[in-house]
Amino acid sequence: MDRLDELSVFLAVLETGSLSGAARRLRRSAPAVTRTLAALEARAGARLIERTTRRLAVTDAGRRLADEARRVLAAYDTAMAHEDAGALRGALRISAPLVFGRRHVAPVLLRFLDAHPQVTAELVLNDRSLDLVDEGLDVAVRLAALADSSLVARRIGQVRRVVVASPEYLARRGTPRRPGDLADHEIIYSSTQPGPMEWRFEGPRPQTVRLRPRLMVNAIEAVIAAALAGRGVTRVFSYQVAEETADGRLVRLLAEHEPAPIPVQLVTPSARLMPPRVRAFLDFAAAELSALPVVQAV
Repeated sequence: MDRLDELSVFLAVLETGSLSGAARRLRRSAPAVTRTLAALEARAGARLIERTTRRLAVTDAGRRLADEARRVLAAYDTAMAHEDAGALRGALRISAPLVFGRRHVAPVLLRFLDAHPQVTAELVLNDRSLDLVDEGLDVAVRLAALADSSLVARRIGQVRRVVVASPEYLARRGTPRRPGDLADHEIIYSSTQPGPMEWRFEGPRPQTVRLRPRLMVNAIEAVIAAALAGRGVTRVFSYQVAEETADGRLVRLLAEHEPAPIPVQLVTPSARLMPPRVRAFLDFAAAELSALPVVQAV
């Protein structure tokens, strides 16, 4: 059995907090993870993890081995990255939100492929947060706080949720000055948003405004098209309407009441034993995406 693989499995168990979590991360069966851990404990001659029906607890011997394992695997990663630095090859599978991916991630990925002719890639555009392990993804672009602590995230910037409407609509219906004014306006609502139909605002007086939309749409580009056509007020991510607000086709409203910024992150299942092509794409994408005008600095 590969000794480095044993260490990788052991650390995956510690970091995910369970044998099943390690199995999902490593894309193998739970019995296989159990066998690998047992083999490592036999080789070490000590119990590394105490297992009960409710939880796992690392022993002192396990803690010492974990420290050494991290150093060994980091050295291995560095050596392999140096060895393959000039000849990246293999397949990448990347996920990103639909509009952000189409407008910004796809061009970055194409430039990366131009620089590395032996790399192939698949870009999966989906506004749902796909499970990286279950979907076999190497990297995901997430516009959200990281909920899964077993993942590794690199924050590259932030975006905001902004309220917008067309100049024509505002000339006809007036400009809302406070969140409560939205009750007198026609609302275009994205039905892909989970939870109740409401918008939360911060600023001097945080408040939640319940909505009675005139129009509901399940695709964000159609939401934006309706706003451009003067059909009402809507709320979207700032990057989705960056061009439209810059050239005046949409007007940004209630800026002093906008919610806190939302992080833009590059997420991977693990930072260890990462193929050189994945590490290279992470570095390339982080530099390219963080330089975009639509991605505000942290």
